[in-house]
Amino acid sequence: MIIILKPGADDSVVDLVVNRIEELGFTPHISRGEYRTIIGAIGEEKPQLNQLVEEITGVERVVSVMKPYKLASREFHPDPSIYNIGKVSIGQGFITIIAGPCVIESKELLHEVAKSVKAAGAGILRGGAFKPRTSPYSFQGLGVEGLKMLREVGDETQIPVVTEVMDPRDVEVVQRYSDIIQVGARNMQNYNLLSEVGKTNKPVFLKRGLAAPIKEWLMSAEYILAGGNHRVILCERGIRTFASETRFTLDISAVPVVKGNSHLPVFIDPSHSSGRRDLIEPLSLAGIAAGADGLMIEVHSCPDKALCDGPQAFPPEAFTKLMQTIGQFAEVMGKVVSSA
Repeated sequence: MIIILKPGADDSVVDLVVNRIEELGFTPHISRGEYRTIIGAIGEEKPQLNQLVEEITGVERVVSVMKPYKLASREFHPDPSIYNIGKVSIGQGFITIIAGPCVIESKELLHEVAKSVKAAGAGILRGGAFKPRTSPYSFQGLGVEGLKMLREVGDETQIPVVTEVMDPRDVEVVQRYSDIIQVGARNMQNYNLLSEVGKTNKPVFLKRGLAAPIKEWLMSAEYILAGGNHRVILCERGIRTFASETRFTLDISAVPVVKGNSHLPVFIDPSHSSGRRDLIEPLSLAGIAAGADGLMIEVHSCPDKALCDGPQAFPPEAFTKLMQTIGQFAEVMGKVVSSA
């Protein structure tokens, strides 16, 4: 349930409500807005307990949340969430671009790409150190050495970095070297992993599973939020359909659907969803038009020689032109590109 406090309720009221919630066996989550405070009580809802909370002076009303995802819902957090990572803003009113190679191949290449994407206006550098691959014989990343390279390059070029974690045992080391922890599509329902990243203090970039309904995607976000990590970013990565012209089908409709039901920022990944360089620009603009808060785009200094996903990677020059188009389109949409 959600407890809505009266406007002007002070910290003493918040403390009373929190103590009562904990006595009743619920876990409290506080959301402070500009005019009022909302407190989420997470646990098995029992209508007869609502009156016990409503009796507290300063409580305006108690509302039951019908959706299975409580903390991710608009009922709990009516306003869109906005996160700041260094100089970069993510959420309502901003378009944030995550760019970089699919996989870290060398520090030299990563440094070259980082400089180019930052100069073009990207806000966050991506680079995979641990890569899930369909074939066990494909290159699967440099592991911890790759993480160290990513951190060094991020610090040298002064741009935040994001990378994927695949194993709960690697969460500690990944959070040590990254600014944002990514949970990939194939791990969207790895609940042990979600619980571990929920214990960290780093934002989590959660991709939608290849065949996951939107409700299950939001329930995966709920695992992270329930663990105490309140900074979750959702990413529509493409779903499996009967179409064979693209690697996956980018579900543009998921963006407004999610934003109507959840306060969490929503990104799209036109690179992985299409698998085609020529479709990245139209899909990017379509995503922004649908309300996406950002994009994840692969950039490689020499895509033809890339060890992973070269056909969907932009060379730096083409990425710079794309960013110019995105900047113009964002302005039309009344948004601002948030750069590092």
